[in-house]
Amino acid sequence: MKNILKTIAVITLALSITSCATLFGGEVTPYQKTKPAPGQPQREVRVGFLIADIVVFPLSLVVDFATGAIYKPVPANTAR
Repeated sequence: MKNILKTIAVITLALSITSCATLFGGEVTPYQKTKPAPGQPQREVRVGFLIADIVVFPLSLVVDFATGAIYKPVPANTAR
């Protein structure tokens, strides 16, 4: 019984430290990875993923911001 509880605890911890945008946001583009130079417009944050990270596990924000997955994949002024 103790092994089952330990396994469940490890799986729960592993799932809780994952970040929403990194898992579900799709491929990270070079635009998302590159910090804008001075004078360039700032990257926009995906609000839905930001809220999900805060609600589910706040430490996952570090992963999303570090990978750039939290940012929208295309510039705001680019038409699709």
